[in-house]
Amino acid sequence: MTAPALPWPPRRAHTLSLLTGLYAAQGLPYGFFSLALPALLREVGWSLTAIGMLQFLALPWALKFLWAPVVDHHGARRHWLWGLQGAAVALALWCAWLDLGVHSLWLFVAVFLFNLVAATQDVVTDGLAVRLLDARDRGVANGIQVGAYRLGTILGGGLLLWVFARSNAALMFTCMAALLALLSVPVWRFPEPVSPQAQGATGVAAVARPGWRALALGWWHRAMSPGMRTLIGLIVAFRLGDQMASSLITPFILDQGAGKETLALMKGAVGSGTSLLGAALGAWLLWRVGRGQALLWSGLAQCAAFALYAAVALGWGGLPALWAATVMEGLLGTMATVALFALMMDAADPAHAGTDYTLLASVTVAVSGAGSLLGGAVGDLLGYAWAFGLGTVLSAGGCVLLVTWLSRHPTHARVAQAWR
Repeated sequence: MTAPALPWPPRRAHTLSLLTGLYAAQGLPYGFFSLALPALLREVGWSLTAIGMLQFLALPWALKFLWAPVVDHHGARRHWLWGLQGAAVALALWCAWLDLGVHSLWLFVAVFLFNLVAATQDVVTDGLAVRLLDARDRGVANGIQVGAYRLGTILGGGLLLWVFARSNAALMFTCMAALLALLSVPVWRFPEPVSPQAQGATGVAAVARPGWRALALGWWHRAMSPGMRTLIGLIVAFRLGDQMASSLITPFILDQGAGKETLALMKGAVGSGTSLLGAALGAWLLWRVGRGQALLWSGLAQCAAFALYAAVALGWGGLPALWAATVMEGLLGTMATVALFALMMDAADPAHAGTDYTLLASVTVAVSGAGSLLGGAVGDLLGYAWAFGLGTVLSAGGCVLLVTWLSRHPTHARVAQAWR
């Protein structure tokens, strides 16, 4: 399977606004559901293990690699984006009409559908990011990716959670629909790339469209490409510990006596706000010191935030230390994410941009689910201090392993070139 290179880069400002709006639209419902839903379920007595099981509602993010080749090679990207953004707005309005109580089956159906729409939109958006910006701009692109997504979580986990706490679900979902519609505006000015058929008509060799059988197994062929399996294993090692620790932060804050409004301010607004600075600093660090040093420094630095949460769980520092840990995690964790996503973008073949990047992104989501389950189980069994401590150790070890391995054995030429 091959895909034509895009001959059309749009104006830089338009490209940046397009990517910013699309990534923020993904983070908006996630920010609300990842903060509000665990808080509501914890209030009615759900265990940490049971809350961790909610990760199964995010299965579309882990499985999107299955349909990524279809999205990557069929249909106009502008039409994909129009349909998916419109579906997200319609879902929010549908939720405003429903009575979504904490025990309502429709609440969990809504969470799953939001994840399905956002995950598919992410396939299109990631493919565009790989193709629209060259290697020199990948740090900027990933800063935008992570920063805009975090901006969406600020709106969803901060503003919308605050509206929900002060009013009701109907008004909150109506506001969500309005924000999603606003973030979709750059899509309407998005210039569609030249299709293979149009290229052939203008004298450029047209590329045969792969059949459905090839598309169904396209993700497998990409996973078996040189160096991809090694990189997948390294990503698992890098992410498991930090996802284990970060999944516990919301219930931990609540169990320290904070209410929903304090959670919205601490984790949704301030924590996500500092992550915007982290996205900018992560992009700058990539440009300044390169992939290897950026991954090592930011990866080890975020472990300090998890260690501080462990200290609070042991009774040290109280509320000031909890605030400090939240700020540190938002800042340093985002820097590490920007560096990792830049490495994933380096590994993506431009001819299969959406599929390659989606495959690696699906790995990070699967690791997030596994880390959440592991963190919840250890937290219920041994307590928060042990869970945060184990997450810190696993995160530090995985970071050192990834950087050491790639410094000695780059997985393939694209990663090796960017690593230098």
